[in-house]
Amino acid sequence: MTLPGTGYGDRTDEVETVRFAHESERRFARILDFYGVPWEYEPVEFALEWDERGRPTAGFRPDFWLPEQGIFVELTTLEQRLVTKKNGKVRRLAQLHPDVRIKVLYQRDTLALLAKYGLAGHGFGGVDAERPARSA
Repeated sequence: MTLPGTGYGDRTDEVETVRFAHESERRFARILDFYGVPWEYEPVEFALEWDERGRPTAGFRPDFWLPEQGIFVELTTLEQRLVTKKNGKVRRLAQLHPDVRIKVLYQRDTLALLAKYGLAGHGFGGVDAERPARSA
């Protein structure tokens, strides 16, 4: 099954106006829209480390919040050394906030999902030109 080229549920305009850090995030949002799954893009940043004054010095902002499922989704399409760093942040998040549910979709998972729905075309590995990529 492939997604139609026009219209992804009621949020087509939002998908096109959100400044996604990576094209794979936009394509993932289109799949969610197609199935009517409500989502929010990077709605919160979790502090992971603090300085001596209690100010956050490191944080983690998961890509998607799925409110009906009560879970965050993080897409990872980075090289392995950056994936390792991101996995460390996810582990730290779990230590500090054991009640927060998060699912990491690795590059192979994301590619398979996008290919299944016909969205793994050109530009998958590129960064959205409107916004520079954020570090892991």
